[in-house]
Amino acid sequence: MERFVRLYPDSASALTAGDIAALVPSGAPDDRPFLLVNMIATADGRATIAGRAGPIANRADYELFHALRGRVDAVLVGAETVRVESYGPMEPAAVLVTRSVDVAPDVGLLRAPGNRVIVLTPSPDRELPPTAARVEYLRDDLAAGVRRLRTELGLRSVLCEGGPDPLTILSGALLDPPADLRLLTVHESGGYLFLRYGA
Repeated sequence: MERFVRLYPDSASALTAGDIAALVPSGAPDDRPFLLVNMIATADGRATIAGRAGPIANRADYELFHALRGRVDAVLVGAETVRVESYGPMEPAAVLVTRSVDVAPDVGLLRAPGNRVIVLTPSPDRELPPTAARVEYLRDDLAAGVRRLRTELGLRSVLCEGGPDPLTILSGALLDPPADLRLLTVHESGGYLFLRYGA
């Protein structure tokens, strides 16, 4: 089991991935789920190497990845990430965000019969081919759909996972106004930094 050393705000003895995941609040607003983001990046801002996120990760990242999944009701992931990373059996529900609803039924996420997959899409009628996973549809834009995850489906916490972006971890229009986040904790393990921000 990998150990994390908290560097900020105060140094502390070694912690486990479970200790860090336990910092995730258990409460949620009435109108939306509590959202958290778990991503990994290289020092130059890349989210993948050769199209996959796996080569960037170390053992500590792997342990934190699974510990965080154990604390949430659902994992939100984009269709391209699922196409590339495939995924597999998941204990929390999976929220698959896609405009085209064009994901092959043989990816691991859809092949696992125990998986609950909520397809969040603005498409009024597109559907996946038949899959082993239990699939349901939430037809709305992203912002409204995320709110409905809480108000209609009762999901209190959603973990957003990053995916295979070949350029950097941020693209598209600039955030306006910029997000006002503050650094809450910094942990280090094996030369990797794990940063936690909050509003």
